[in-house]
Amino acid sequence: MKHRYLPMTEQDRKEMMEAVGIQSVEKLFADIPQSVRYQGTMPMSEALDEYALLRHMKELSDRNASFDTHASFLGAGLYDHHIPVVINHVISRSEFYTAYTPYQPEISQGELQAIFEFQSYICELTGMKVANASMYDGATAFAEAAVLAAGATKRKKLVVSRTVHPEARQVLRTSAGAWGLDVIEIDYKDGVTDQAKLAAAIDGDTAAVLVQSPNFFGAVEDLGAIEPLIHAFKGLLVVSANPLALGILETPGKLGADIVVGDAQPLGIPASLGGPTCGFFAVAEPLMRRMPGRIVGQTVDRNGKRGFVLTLQAREQHIRREKATSNICSNQALLALCASVYLSVMGKEGMREVGELNIRKSHYAAGKLGELAGAALAFTAPFFNEFVLKLPEGASVSEINAKLLKQGYLGGYDLGRDYPELAGHMLVAVTEKRSKTEIDQFRGALEGCI
Repeated sequence: MKHRYLPMTEQDRKEMMEAVGIQSVEKLFADIPQSVRYQGTMPMSEALDEYALLRHMKELSDRNASFDTHASFLGAGLYDHHIPVVINHVISRSEFYTAYTPYQPEISQGELQAIFEFQSYICELTGMKVANASMYDGATAFAEAAVLAAGATKRKKLVVSRTVHPEARQVLRTSAGAWGLDVIEIDYKDGVTDQAKLAAAIDGDTAAVLVQSPNFFGAVEDLGAIEPLIHAFKGLLVVSANPLALGILETPGKLGADIVVGDAQPLGIPASLGGPTCGFFAVAEPLMRRMPGRIVGQTVDRNGKRGFVLTLQAREQHIRREKATSNICSNQALLALCASVYLSVMGKEGMREVGELNIRKSHYAAGKLGELAGAALAFTAPFFNEFVLKLPEGASVSEINAKLLKQGYLGGYDLGRDYPELAGHMLVAVTEKRSKTEIDQFRGALEGCI
């Protein structure tokens, strides 16, 4: 046996070939003409033993720029937040790490309780009555919220702010096209949704207004002013929220939101080179039975002992296809557990403290970077932990980021990629992990690059 993870013996191979009636593995490919087969030896190394392979893979991985090797000022949806060590300890337990969908509640009580706690935490954070057992990510949760709103109001028009994450808007358009929904985008003013244009776009055919707060630019939207605009026409207000910001900002539920979604990545989930993450989805009680996915409910058995079960499953696998409201087929249980452990460890005071650190450090950084010659803050709207920096005329964000990378920094996001009018603007994220020294040194490095 050459490899411990490939337990195929020569005897195993021989018995399988005898079973299918061939003398060699080559016979399996006899139907493939020689003319289309690759001739020669593939350009790769000889087989490596385990030690050599591990060493080679480590050399390759060490070429990556990561949060461990570089100070990150890059956010735009995935953030470098502190992850308490207890999280990896808990999620590495085999009963969680290897668990799949808990269809049999009698043997899945631990998994079901963990999901139930996640739902409870999300309700607490968002100020909503009901939350489901997590979604694939924030973008799919956002699109599912739009579909739910259209179904609940029986309307086809969706009004979405351009300050919503560009990728979430792309997913929304894909889903809307499949459902025959119309998407109207509203421009921004000073970094937040232009409320005059928003009000003009809403009418009796509008199913929902969809906004993000803090938005893609990091600015906090005035949800209290947006809410009456859509409710006057009996439409729904959908809010995409940063869960970490909800530790310090008023809950969307108290500000009139009907549906609150978002990505739980800031809650103890690693960026992992772009994913996976974990979406959350919470609604007001009247919309409970229209939620995608499923809900874990708390009940008692015949002896009065507390137990947990899957309930209110709205996907087509469990009910007639024509009555299904979603085709979401799974949940991010392991990553939802990360979020639950994070929230348990931090508590209300910890969440408030982390939120305040993000605000203070990002505002300190904004003040320092805004002093650079030729640079300025693009907007004056209040922000959480991200802000938009306008670079000197003619500066290229991509070229500057390439220089910063060589100096040990992950620079801010190039907004020109998604907003042509913001070419030369950098979206800078500053989390609780960034020290004053790192911020000051980043300022010096950026000054040298521009």
